[in-house]
Amino acid sequence: MSTEPTGIEREVRPLSRVSIDGAPVTYIVVLAAVAAALAFVPFSTLLAFGGSFPISQGVFPLIGWLLGPVGGALASGVGRFAGAFLAPLTGGPIPLISAWSAAVGGFAAGAMAPREGRRWWWVPLTGLFLALWLALVARAVLVNGVALGIVLMYTLVNWSSILLFALPTRTLFVRWIEGDNLGLLSLGLFLGTWTIAGLSHLAASSPYYFIYNLPAEVMIPLFPIIPMENAFRGLIGAVIGAGVITGLRAIGLVKPTQATY
Repeated sequence: MSTEPTGIEREVRPLSRVSIDGAPVTYIVVLAAVAAALAFVPFSTLLAFGGSFPISQGVFPLIGWLLGPVGGALASGVGRFAGAFLAPLTGGPIPLISAWSAAVGGFAAGAMAPREGRRWWWVPLTGLFLALWLALVARAVLVNGVALGIVLMYTLVNWSSILLFALPTRTLFVRWIEGDNLGLLSLGLFLGTWTIAGLSHLAASSPYYFIYNLPAEVMIPLFPIIPMENAFRGLIGAVIGAGVITGLRAIGLVKPTQATY
């Protein structure tokens, strides 16, 4: 008896394909729950605004790369908003701003890849980040009388992240994350997380500055602390991200349409 297959070749797909922008809803729910759970793990103290930031801030970019821009924004934003109420210590002064910054980070991470029909998405995002940064600088210099040099040092992480996102380094990090070299994958995750975490930080610190109006005396002690915290976020993203992406590739889980890994 012949064992050769007969008939028309068929493509087998999973039955559960309810998705948002190509990201299965089940993935979004799971990663939102992960983000909320990680809110219980404080990582460092927020000297300027009180409280502490959670370890989840290091994985919001990863969520964007795993799900794409829309799914990443939903999972990060919802997870951060839920975590702000479940773990108030790491929720930030205003939960809505915390959720907004997380959603922006997830969206920007997913938009880094030059996908067909979306190659221009980085342009309005860069404009948004530049507007947020200029608003903070103008408020500090023109209203609160802070020297421009002090503001530039205080926002070092923010404007360096804008540059890394606007320049071709954006797509370079994506190539490393999508590549097979584990060393370049880890480096791409670290630098990509530095970039996205810096932009997410800007999305929160700009509106916060209009509320708190930090003087120069508060900004100066934060010069070394803010870059150090962002570097820790990058390290978290690299360590967790390398393990997660390697594992997902090994088990062959269905990949969201807009995923970057």
